[in-house]
Amino acid sequence: MAELVLIIEDEKDIRENLAFSLKREGFEPIEAETGERGLELARLKKPSIILLDLMLPGIDGLEVCRQLKHASATALIPIIMLTAKGEEIDKIVGLELGADDYVVKPFSLREVILRIRAVLRRGKEEQYESVVNSGALTLDAVRHQAWAGDMELELTLSEFKLLQDLLLHAGQVRSREQLLDTVWGYSFEGYARSVDSHIKRLRAKLGPHGDLIETVRGIGYRVKANP
Repeated sequence: MAELVLIIEDEKDIRENLAFSLKREGFEPIEAETGERGLELARLKKPSIILLDLMLPGIDGLEVCRQLKHASATALIPIIMLTAKGEEIDKIVGLELGADDYVVKPFSLREVILRIRAVLRRGKEEQYESVVNSGALTLDAVRHQAWAGDMELELTLSEFKLLQDLLLHAGQVRSREQLLDTVWGYSFEGYARSVDSHIKRLRAKLGPHGDLIETVRGIGYRVKANP
């Protein structure tokens, strides 16, 4: 069965070219030209992945990303942002909201297809990881669930991957660059500090167990090994 790709893009030519290329590559594209319609289709169709333009009329792409990543029904749908060259701040904010990758316009259609396949492949590879835990933290990658003590956590896909990496390397220091490479597939030059925002939100969601994630100054982070 073809994997469903939702394209949220207001420029008709770009949207139709993406849809044509995706269909040719064996995907099933669906299209939305506004943020409002994109949110509606994402909730209704539950696509395998979303291509999201940041500069949309009405609800912009960042707000679409925020709403999708904060709703349990859509939080795990991966998002690739489509950005213009001058939108550096928007790219950083988008990654901090939980987007999985970004492509800068003008882009080649082949590059977009490769990014889609890479993001989907990472998601499937995670399904074969076993349950991991350290202290009060437990993560089940197959069922895509995580707990802090008896509390089940509501995590975005990026937060889930971040916690998974830290637990798999419990007791070891993980640099921001290593964490970026795990969460998004490769390092985003200049965006290593966005990991700090993810860690801050992850600690908040862990509640009283947030201090199990330690900051190692000048390097990165680690989860305490079975404290």
